[in-house]
Amino acid sequence: MAGENAKRFSTHTAVSGGSDGNKNGEKKDLWSSMLDKATSAQPLPKKNILLLGGTVDSQREFFESLASSELKRTFDRNGYKIPPVANSFALGYTYYDVLDADQEDTLARISLYTLTSPAPSFASLIRPILTPESIPNTLIVILLDWSKPRKWMRQLRQWIFLLRTIMPELGPECEETMEEVMASWKDRGRGGGTNLDGTASGPPNDIALPLGPGEWEDALGLPLCVVCQNAENMEVFEKNHGWREEEFDQILQFLRTVLLRHGASLIYTTPSTPSQLPSLIHSSLGIHSLLKKSPLKHNVIDRDKIMVPPNWDSWGKIRVLRDGFDVELVSKGWGIDLIEHPQKGPRKKEDGKTGEENADQGESDDDEYDDGSEDDDQSEEPEGSTVALYESQVRDNDESALHSASKASQSTKLEVETMDTQTFLAEQAKALEKYRQKEEESSRDEAARSKVAKSNNYSSRSDDDEHGYYDGEKPITESKGLEHVIGPVQFNMGGIQVDADDMVQRLRERQTNQTGNAEGEDVGEDAGEDVAPLDTEKLQDFFQNLMNRRGGPGK
Repeated sequence: MAGENAKRFSTHTAVSGGSDGNKNGEKKDLWSSMLDKATSAQPLPKKNILLLGGTVDSQREFFESLASSELKRTFDRNGYKIPPVANSFALGYTYYDVLDADQEDTLARISLYTLTSPAPSFASLIRPILTPESIPNTLIVILLDWSKPRKWMRQLRQWIFLLRTIMPELGPECEETMEEVMASWKDRGRGGGTNLDGTASGPPNDIALPLGPGEWEDALGLPLCVVCQNAENMEVFEKNHGWREEEFDQILQFLRTVLLRHGASLIYTTPSTPSQLPSLIHSSLGIHSLLKKSPLKHNVIDRDKIMVPPNWDSWGKIRVLRDGFDVELVSKGWGIDLIEHPQKGPRKKEDGKTGEENADQGESDDDEYDDGSEDDDQSEEPEGSTVALYESQVRDNDESALHSASKASQSTKLEVETMDTQTFLAEQAKALEKYRQKEEESSRDEAARSKVAKSNNYSSRSDDDEHGYYDGEKPITESKGLEHVIGPVQFNMGGIQVDADDMVQRLRERQTNQTGNAEGEDVGEDAGEDVAPLDTEKLQDFFQNLMNRRGGPGK
């Protein structure tokens, strides 16, 4: 027995020892094949965002607000460099990776394609992005800015025109894929087994609710999200331009009614303020964290934090926001705008270049393409147009200081342009010369008025001299002048109160009578006797001296 056991042991040992090397090799091959299969079975999902509208700077702000936390995590974990945003020329591009909540697993890589001008010639740049494989993983985002809200309807219409020129040329396979994508989007949040954010909500056999009025009437073939940036400008409009809460609600009602026809979502954002933008964008692309769920929460109360998820809105909810809004009229008018309004072409500038040529040289701007945002008037719009109705009810504050600060389309362009120093000094010299001429004219006028006043004063003094008034050092010689100055002069002479004016007048009359009698009249019995003549001049001087004394009457 012992021998048999020994033989068994030795045989087992020999067999196992001889097959050790082969088993190690098989194990290595087995693990390698399993890892290869796992890697090939779960490739990194690739998603696309087609970012339309805005400026070079606003597109970069959107990218930073959307991917700042993701880029920071990736940089801290792997030491990768943050990818640049190449959006200065025509069709721009950048990308970023979406990480899970534990920052370990990469959920998807998002490629961001940017375009700032709706010129039809750029349609050829967008077509290669839309393929049957990429369409189910693509989201369209249109940027609007709160610095110029009156242009929103025109801008939206122009971008939809551009997309409508692209979709029919993609081929039947792409059209079929788009129809499938739109059919799945229409069932979101309607009890068909899918939530608003695209996650499963129940059994797939659940019956979805029917569409309401005005919903999904103009499907674009791709999901759409509209982002209104710089919502903090609403406070500026309220304080500086007197906007009221009703006006902000009216703009929101127009937007929600128009976007309801396309099944689009809407969100307001503010720089450096947390928002639901990343959650909305990622859920629209079908990216969901396995560790932490972030459900979308609608918000139509806080005016600067508006968030309307896809398939949540309806005409009834829009009417509740503010009474008096005709949602049916606006929805019907938007359909008229998309059908009857002709496609505008690129206008030429002073240099003879079109908007596309300038855009190829890095000069993309809202003004390069004639979208009717400035030159069109309401008479050119079709009857019942929502664009014309919107612009007639929204104030035009585009030329205010707020808009002038946001006109720059390039990050290297100054927001404030200063005047040349020599030009400024030349204008100031002209202004100073005008002031000097005015000063000289006023001085001459003042001198002329002073000369006339002196002449009038001299004439009045000459008139006073004729009546015996003082002129310089001349004394008053007339009794009328004396009476005018100090009143009648009386004095006591031998106990008798004598009036000086009366006495002088009597002396003059007596001298006149004596002169008349001496010429031929008989003076009586004493006519032959010599009578000494009375010297009236001495008497007048005597009384005059009495009057010139300052002693007063009775002295």
